[in-house]
Amino acid sequence: MTNEPLLIQALNGSITERVPFWFMRQAGRFLPEYRAVRATTSGFLDLCFTPEKAAEVTLQPLRRFGMDAAILFSDILVIPYGLGVDVRFVEGEGPRVGLTNTQKTIEALDLTTVRNKLAPVAETVKLVKKELPEGAALIGFAGAPWTVACYMLQGKSGKEFQDARLFALSEPVLMQQLIDTLVVSTAEYLSMQIEAGAQAIQIFDSWAGLLTPAEFEKWVTLPTIKLVQLMRQKHPNVPIIGFAKGAGLSLADYAKRTNVNCIGVDQHTPMAFAIASRANDRQAVQGNLDPLLIASNKEEAVRETKAILETMKKTPSVFNLGHGFIPSTPIENVAAVAETVKAWRR
Repeated sequence: MTNEPLLIQALNGSITERVPFWFMRQAGRFLPEYRAVRATTSGFLDLCFTPEKAAEVTLQPLRRFGMDAAILFSDILVIPYGLGVDVRFVEGEGPRVGLTNTQKTIEALDLTTVRNKLAPVAETVKLVKKELPEGAALIGFAGAPWTVACYMLQGKSGKEFQDARLFALSEPVLMQQLIDTLVVSTAEYLSMQIEAGAQAIQIFDSWAGLLTPAEFEKWVTLPTIKLVQLMRQKHPNVPIIGFAKGAGLSLADYAKRTNVNCIGVDQHTPMAFAIASRANDRQAVQGNLDPLLIASNKEEAVRETKAILETMKKTPSVFNLGHGFIPSTPIENVAAVAETVKAWRR
């Protein structure tokens, strides 16, 4: 018998009797207890950088639903903040990020400030680890270089991130310099989380699906290869989940070349296709219930949950959403899916 949390066993390639689960954005706006804590802060970054409050909202979903893992409450845009970029969150509008789209602004990114500026995040990890329920794991995370670069080049959220894509196409040398800086800073940030107690990490590439196959290889796969290599040099036994949302037909190449322990699967990708795309039989899959389905139809969400679990039956796997919860998700729908996963057996 192993004392490792169920999630870690699955990420390391074991076919566990019960499929472990957690949910992306599980600590979020659909929980009243989260909103209560959020109301006590001056802004979103204040919540991210106040360890006691960030730890509390990290743990809230586990108390309510009994997931197999907590995921650190933070944001992917703390990396540019750590590099000295102006990052703000405007209520009702989202993030505002100082444009980093010239040689001068890219060269001004300061790798030496990352550990100091992001020290509160490491403190949050330590606090969560002390309070983690028995058997639950703690997941650290960061945005992937391409996705973080999108915000740095666009200055705010966007559906297509046209400015970021145009910059990558017209200024490939500067783009490479920006991506390389983000690879190194992200590895440092993830190492901080692991040193503080994170037992696994997820790399979120939320905007990978915007790219053509050739761009995907250049700005998603290759930087992720470098990032995974850096992490394995420092922390060889910590499993890595790679989530390239919208990877589509590039998923198999991404899975094989990045050599992540687990591939995250979005709701637009058939789970059977993802399983067939793995690098080897011990590479795990994670996903992929549609966030809109769980928000809209409890019975259908439970039915689809069972179908996903059946597809995962012979594969190392973790149940999750295909992306994050939307704020209007009913709590009772989440509870029904959680109980379904906990009751299911291979």
